[in-house]
Amino acid sequence: MSNKREIEARGSDVEKAIEAGLQKLGVSRSEVIIDVVDEGSRGLLGIGSRDAVVRLTALSAPTPPPVPKPVPTVQPQPTAVPTPKPAAKPVAKKEAAVPTRTPTREAEITDADPEEKEMALDVIATLLAKMDVQAELAVSVSDPDDLTGRRVNVIDIEGEDLGVLIGPRGETLNAIQYLARLMVGNQLQRRASFVVDVEGYRRRRQQALARLAERMAKKVVSRHRPVSLEPMPPHERRIIHMTLRDNDEVYTQSSGEGKRRKVRILPK
Repeated sequence: MSNKREIEARGSDVEKAIEAGLQKLGVSRSEVIIDVVDEGSRGLLGIGSRDAVVRLTALSAPTPPPVPKPVPTVQPQPTAVPTPKPAAKPVAKKEAAVPTRTPTREAEITDADPEEKEMALDVIATLLAKMDVQAELAVSVSDPDDLTGRRVNVIDIEGEDLGVLIGPRGETLNAIQYLARLMVGNQLQRRASFVVDVEGYRRRRQQALARLAERMAKKVVSRHRPVSLEPMPPHERRIIHMTLRDNDEVYTQSSGEGKRRKVRILPK
């Protein structure tokens, strides 16, 4: 089984390309997110034809096969057994403390970054002051990510008449988040991943998209025809994919380019 979590596959059409990719990953269709990179073309009388190209992202890493335990070799015991030295006991205690590093490393990977949080609060407060916006900042930690298990800081801007910070379809909010991440990342010298929200807008939008995905999935099943949703940014398309990934009757794939990229829901 391949160890890659994301691959590109080709085929004479989109369905054959998807099947080829699923065979490479060794997973079922419900275990991947499908992006159609190129729908391909049959050309004219076979001239100018090109293969369809899809990108498959596995929702979970493949489970490695169990490693057999080595059979210990029995060493012949000497006839004279030496007397153990008293100093052997403290050495054993010192070695036993080594495994405690493992949970600490995992906590650093999955927990939100406290240093990033403090810098994000300072940067966002400065941006709001420059924009002459009166608001308060509240901090929370997101739920673990479905794929990575990682939690991130969520900076929620609270106040009155803050619609100007959201903008049409959340475009202004996305711009503020992008700018704040850029400034914090420059200070930390690493990528910042916190989320900026306004009065819980992103949470409400996520719930609305999840309901939309379920409603459109029922429509696809009843009519047995694909449905294309409106173009969405990557994080909103991901909500659709994750909402329907366990649905036994439909599957999803992304198609289009740039800002016109959208999710299609198809019957199985």
